[in-house]
Amino acid sequence: MKLSPTWLREFVDAKVDDRRLAQDLSSVGIAVENISGEGKNAVFEMEIGTNRPDAMNHYGVAREASAIYNLPLRAVDSKLPATPGNAEFTVEIADQGGCARYTARIVRDVSIKPSPDAIAKRLILVDQRTINNAADATNYALWEMGHPTHVFDLDLLEGGKILVRRAFTGETIKTLDGVERKLTPEDLVIADAVKPVALAGVMGGFDTMITDKTRNVLIEAAWFDPATIRKSSRRHALHTDASHRFERGADFDATTKACDRVAALILESAGGKLAGLAIDAVARQVDLAPVALHLSDVHRILGERLETNEIFRILQQLGFELMPERGGDPDFTVHIPSWRLDVEREIDLVEEIARLHGYDKFANTLPAYAGAVVEAPDAEKDNKLRTALLALGYDEAVSLTFISHEDAETFSSAPVIELANPQSEEASVMRSSLVPGMLNMLAYNLNRGTDSVRLFEAGSVFEATDDGTSEPKRICMGATSPPLQNAQGWGTHDGGFFDLKGDVENLLRAFEHKSLKYDAQTADYYYPGRSARALMDGALVAQFGQIHPNISAVRRLRQNVFIAELYLDRLFPQGLRAVRYQALPRYPAVERDFSFVFEDGVTFEKIQTAVIGLGLTELRSFVPVEIFRGGNVPAGNYSLLLRARFQSYARTLREDEVAHWSAQILKALEGLGGKLRA
Repeated sequence: MKLSPTWLREFVDAKVDDRRLAQDLSSVGIAVENISGEGKNAVFEMEIGTNRPDAMNHYGVAREASAIYNLPLRAVDSKLPATPGNAEFTVEIADQGGCARYTARIVRDVSIKPSPDAIAKRLILVDQRTINNAADATNYALWEMGHPTHVFDLDLLEGGKILVRRAFTGETIKTLDGVERKLTPEDLVIADAVKPVALAGVMGGFDTMITDKTRNVLIEAAWFDPATIRKSSRRHALHTDASHRFERGADFDATTKACDRVAALILESAGGKLAGLAIDAVARQVDLAPVALHLSDVHRILGERLETNEIFRILQQLGFELMPERGGDPDFTVHIPSWRLDVEREIDLVEEIARLHGYDKFANTLPAYAGAVVEAPDAEKDNKLRTALLALGYDEAVSLTFISHEDAETFSSAPVIELANPQSEEASVMRSSLVPGMLNMLAYNLNRGTDSVRLFEAGSVFEATDDGTSEPKRICMGATSPPLQNAQGWGTHDGGFFDLKGDVENLLRAFEHKSLKYDAQTADYYYPGRSARALMDGALVAQFGQIHPNISAVRRLRQNVFIAELYLDRLFPQGLRAVRYQALPRYPAVERDFSFVFEDGVTFEKIQTAVIGLGLTELRSFVPVEIFRGGNVPAGNYSLLLRARFQSYARTLREDEVAHWSAQILKALEGLGGKLRA
């Protein structure tokens, strides 16, 4: 989101320049990631945490600045003319669970036109589209003080009433974006006496929107249940500035202030007059429980004794109210301001004190600890893999533990764990695979001119189970090009698969096993023919290969990417291979080459299995040396040069023995349909 430092200074008289203000805000957790423009056109590009909807506006950030610099915070100007009497309009809350409070004001005889330049310029500065002076007033108030509001054309509301209720089955509403939406009884709506006129907390209705013909308006400000708004927003795939804030928790006490601010802006820009007092319907109270604060706990946790006056100052400037308790246990009862829904425990208060005091002011110390150090399970195996990966040239990286629903469906078949309050749709579920994060990190490097990248991440994935959740451990490796070049100084991406396979084999070689086989039955996001699975003693312990071109195209990866996944929950039951010493043989080895033509369907795995199955005790290795297609080799076939190495630890091998074993190998290869080349 974007905020204007000039707008901020209307509420707090910070004497520092914009750059210093940005640094100081970032140091207390209100992150300013970039500054664009200069002077009155300067804009802060902010990254506000999902638990801080109170800071998603200029006044909320100004409150933080007032605590940083120990300056007074000016109130939002919402002065209205005296308007005795009732507004002759009714508000009824039928669903108290979905709506705890609904405040409305009526302004009559307005003139709808473009907003004044001062309003329009500020909205444009924070990337908001101007519409008209009434609609812009709600938008301006939202970015100024943070509480969503809406204006209806009063003359288009039927029956002289507002009813907050659940939608009826089969009911529809056309929202402001012009889309006809089918409602369900789970949707909370704002209705008049006849029909729904807004999807509560998400978007207003098309049929009651403000137009040039509007003469009388009704302003609404409400408190809606976050879970109800979140479900409606997702059900209709409709994410708005209002729903973004309501989903995270609005300020229960701000409805009247927000209504008054919008009314003041409309009166200023559109003329007209207020019709009676505000209509404030309260269905239930939303009170935040007070929190006990012990100064001894503050000093113990922070590791430093802060002056009581400093603790008082910080909390009071953030809006907390401290009441001393007799007897000293606790020292204070702290009343939480209505806009700080994220503060529930004493440790939350300690965090507020620490961040505003300044983390950089605390001395670097190690926490006290008494007792024995307990090594984590499988620590030796984990360290073995990490050390090997670093030796292979991979750099360790860390990605987010949240991914999107789309990525979860693409890269995993496990049931996902959804976040109750996601920061965005792109981070709405706990990761069920490390692959999306790895692809994002590789793309980040590629987009910044780094063509040869080798990364690995070790971490847990999260899966829903019948008993709750499980967190199996994984390692994901990623590479964008072959690590080595040939003697001529050039390499090809096709070689990346074999390089990656060699790295995976290097890692798996550290574990004891009776058999290690590979097949091509990999996940759909791998490129068929350039990917494989590793089965150790029958258990799937890894899969690896080139990412499918369709996935690369969607993610705009501008060169081939190779990924490997190691399933540590299946690999770690295998013990680490013990290092064994064996003296070099004293007797010479004998090598024999075999050049055969095979059909494409004959894989090296079949060839190797057939030869190993002969049980030749002196056969030390049997490897492919060269593959050739074309020329005199028929289509659908390939020529393969194979090399067998024989050696005895007890004597020099005789020629007739080697000839006999070679004949056995020839017979086995011919049994696979191979033809010996002349």
